[in-house]
Order: sequence, then structure tokens, then C-alpha cells
Amino acid sequence: MLKFLIINGPNINMLGLREPDIYGTENYRSLQQFIYHCCVQEDIEPVLYQSNHEGAIVDRIQAAYGDADGIVINPAAYTHTSVAILDALKAVRIPAVEVHLSDVSARESFRRISYPGMACLKTFAGLGFEGYREAVLFLKDYLEKNNPSA
Repeated sequence: MLKFLIINGPNINMLGLREPDIYGTENYRSLQQFIYHCCVQEDIEPVLYQSNHEGAIVDRIQAAYGDADGIVINPAAYTHTSVAILDALKAVRIPAVEVHLSDVSARESFRRISYPGMACLKTFAGLGFEGYREAVLFLKDYLEKNNPSA
């Protein structure tokens, strides 16, 4: 069974309250349940993690070395600022996919740069919760194609 670390960055825990016109009205618990069910349906063990702290996210990525088969990450606001998260993803060399609930390319210009995304195989943005399903399916397919014993 594959094991995926699903990381959500700052303010994702405030879903439902935070800018519902951009992020929708469903709360973080709903997102956790959605991700969990997507993974279980695909016979993937999900490990869900959320933090508002950059160093904690870096620590969790590093702890995944030798433990997780893949990473799905929504770095949230750290997308546009965190070379530390980029470096952690590059260091562990675990296949990773980036997710954003909103279409960051259609928002403020500073949101168009993704440092962690530079270490990811693909980015899914603007699909809401569905972006997580797409990321999980993409990562599973990638791992099965590149490691037939997975």
C-alpha cells in the first residue's frame, strides 16, 4: 500500500471562514474527510498534516524521508516565499505534487511564483477540493509507472 503525506500550510485550517468567495464555505474538517476518502478509495494510506509554521512544515517533510512514498502539498502562503520548503522537498527527493484551492495564476502577481512548486512534478490549481483528488491520482499513477512494485 502506498503512503502519501498530505501537507496543508498556513490558514488552510481556517477554510469556511477565510475569504469564502475565493476558498468556498466548506471547512477544513470537510477537506480532511475529502482527502481521506480519496486516498482510501485508491488503497493509499494518507497522513494528513497542517501547520501555520514554516519550520514545522520543513520538519515534517524531512521526517517523511524513508517513510512516505509521495507528498501532496498545498504550501498556501509559503508558496510564494519559502525557499526552505523548496529545499526540504529537494533534499528528501520524495515525488511531490502541489495543490492550490484557488487559481493562483489569476490572482495578485506575487502569487504567480511558487518556490515549492519548483520541486514538484505537477501543480493542480483552481479546482477546489477536487485538486487534491487529481493530485493523489496523478501521484499514484506516476509511482506505479516509475516503480512497478508500488
